[in-house]
Amino acid sequence: MKREKRNYNFILGAGLILFMLAFLLIGCFFTPYDPDAMDGGAKLAGPSLSHLFGCDHFGRDMLSRVMKGTGTTFFVALTTVALGGGLGIFIGAFTGYFGGWVDEVLMRFNDAVVSFPPILLALVFISLLGPGKYNVILALAIVLIPSFARITRSEFLRQREMDYVKSARLMGASHLRIMFVHIFPNALSSVLSMAAIGFNNAVLMEASMSYLGIGVQPPDASLGRMLSESQTYLLSAPWCAVFPGAAVILLALGFSMLGDGLVKKGGR
Repeated sequence: MKREKRNYNFILGAGLILFMLAFLLIGCFFTPYDPDAMDGGAKLAGPSLSHLFGCDHFGRDMLSRVMKGTGTTFFVALTTVALGGGLGIFIGAFTGYFGGWVDEVLMRFNDAVVSFPPILLALVFISLLGPGKYNVILALAIVLIPSFARITRSEFLRQREMDYVKSARLMGASHLRIMFVHIFPNALSSVLSMAAIGFNNAVLMEASMSYLGIGVQPPDASLGRMLSESQTYLLSAPWCAVFPGAAVILLALGFSMLGDGLVKKGGR
């Protein structure tokens, strides 16, 4: 028998995510300093034993702010995927299972939404809703709905004509039971892959909008806003950009690799 190849993307992606989860969970209960506390004597202080990641232009401890900012970004991404993914899965399951004119109408609308770049759509919604953490979550959730709906619909279309579904119908199972007890578990690998990709996109879009000043607002720490504020000090205090940027990269890379790993697992 051939030895099964290890799924290194899945392993490395899961490892990165677990590392970042541990980092942000520690930040929920403990930070070396108050993330918002200013110290005039420590303005742009470099990394040291007292400030491992250095300090920003207000003398705030960068390690504490990166810990809080990572937690904020993860919360936005998690809530976004939960809302957008939940609605998208329900729409995709309904249209894929029942078909008909509702399927045609919703999928044509879905195609129209998908034709626009996600970040552009998110910016449009933010301009209508206004900046803020919860408005960002709502805007990004709306943007993610079509992707989840399309993936779920294609899986339900493929599964609904299989023998186990026909047997469940003959045994008198209800439509909801067939959809979510019989079909959905068989579509779960594709949905989880989409969720990982959705996390990756949500992390990058949240950081982008906060960088532009229309995302998460002070006093909440935000990785994107930290990157924006560090522009002026790239040469004199590069640590102000390096550490928030590294947190964004590690989060996005972890979910991207995890998504690739899940796709490979599902394709076996």
